[in-house]
Amino acid sequence: RGVRAMAAGGRGWFRALALGVSFLKCLLIPTYYSTDFEVHRNWLAITHSLPLSQWYYEATSEWTLDYPPFFAWFEYALSHIAKYFDPQMLVVENLNYASRATIFFQRLSVIFTDILFIYAVHECCRCVNGKRAAKDILEKPTFILAVLLLWNFGLLIVDHIHFQYNGFLFGLMLLSVARLCQKRYLEGALLFAVLLHFKHIYMYVAPAYGIYLLRSYCFTANNADGSLKWRSFSFLHVTLLGLIVCLVSALSLGPFLVLGQLPQVISRLFPFKRGLCHAYWAPNFWALYNAMDKALTILGLKCNFLDGTKIPKASMTGGLVQEFQHTVLPSVTPLATLICTFIAILPSVFCLWFKPQGPRGFLQCLVLCALSSFMFGWHVHEKAILLAILPLSLLSIQRAKDAGVYLILATTGHFSLFPLLFTPPELPIKILLMLLFTVYSFSALKSLFRREKPLLNWLETIYLIQLVPLEIFCEIIFPLTPWKRHFPFVPLLLTSVYCALGITYAWLKLYISVLTERISVRQKAE
Repeated sequence: RGVRAMAAGGRGWFRALALGVSFLKCLLIPTYYSTDFEVHRNWLAITHSLPLSQWYYEATSEWTLDYPPFFAWFEYALSHIAKYFDPQMLVVENLNYASRATIFFQRLSVIFTDILFIYAVHECCRCVNGKRAAKDILEKPTFILAVLLLWNFGLLIVDHIHFQYNGFLFGLMLLSVARLCQKRYLEGALLFAVLLHFKHIYMYVAPAYGIYLLRSYCFTANNADGSLKWRSFSFLHVTLLGLIVCLVSALSLGPFLVLGQLPQVISRLFPFKRGLCHAYWAPNFWALYNAMDKALTILGLKCNFLDGTKIPKASMTGGLVQEFQHTVLPSVTPLATLICTFIAILPSVFCLWFKPQGPRGFLQCLVLCALSSFMFGWHVHEKAILLAILPLSLLSIQRAKDAGVYLILATTGHFSLFPLLFTPPELPIKILLMLLFTVYSFSALKSLFRREKPLLNWLETIYLIQLVPLEIFCEIIFPLTPWKRHFPFVPLLLTSVYCALGITYAWLKLYISVLTERISVRQKAE
């Protein structure tokens, strides 16, 4: 009732949601934080204490600066506030320094910079088509979208427990998406160009931006049948987009080009010496590939097809090490992952070009680019699943079909983040937050599409319910068994492989939906 009363005052409900989640973030300040906390403290120290020419060479800590220059400048700006909290955190030699003031500042900096994310969500809510009117504010698509984005479980635990600045970065991305939906193309392009120079992982979704801008902005008209009118090509629009990309790149990389350090910066941004998979396998195609290799190795040893003395011990007992050596299946190179990613992205880009459906088609391509790169990329982090889940939230409130895919992807993807928080005090926090977010997602989207067929079929429902016994086994039963000493990697392996099945399924389901979709005459005209 309180929420409904507040909603009577127009957009008061949005402020309430934003303030509520900010208060929750403040409550999470004392929780566990990962090595990423020290990574960002070290970057504060590097950018504050050293001249620009040493930023990408400094290697006192193993956590060297490996983000693009705009993020380095972002850390530099934060460091000038950090010195008033505790100047000692800005000393490069103070490795693993974590005074109370340092923790407080770092946590607050993430909460404060999330203001950009809150504004971006507000702008995305403005883009939502208001055809599906509801008397109850809690059933309005804008309200549901605001909760799905602002209270996103993955962002909460990755940024405000584990520790990172994803909210700020996703704020830039969602704001650029909102501007493109509002047909403010140059603003959208500028924001995305800036984002790429903050964190280069967003290159994965660059094909969606490039093709959409080319199709909708550089070509200014379509024929009656929806095909492209080639004569409508605007040289001025292409020039303006090119100028934006060049100016942003010059601003970011120019100083390092002048210093002759561009190769050094690029070598830091793309460290291909890391293994195919992260220490915990991200739940993607390569997790299934690695698991298949392990299974074939065990089978080969039992059937005496393989010589046990020639197999590295770590590959059988050490579990999820970065440099994973394949025993039976062919080893995978960075080039192979690049080719697989390119092939996986290609159909979605073709659909965006040949079957234009405005902002919704762009969002579908964006999600498929993010998911395809997550599925087949080199050294993918499990946190990268958020790159697909957040934009898919915008689609989930528009059509029941997309809502079903969202529920599978968000539930499985968020569950796959559980191993990031492995300390006992965080166990009830992550389970409670996950339950709250998941139950809300299901109930809100179900009520939104109650006049349509069920969002999930019985097989999908059973798959998602099985996550509960999986969690009970990994967190409670397995630690009590003697296997824990000999095979400590089993819970991670089970989580990774089981979640990989769900994420692969969601990727295929969304792809089939996009490829088989027919365009109405009205959409063609648009």
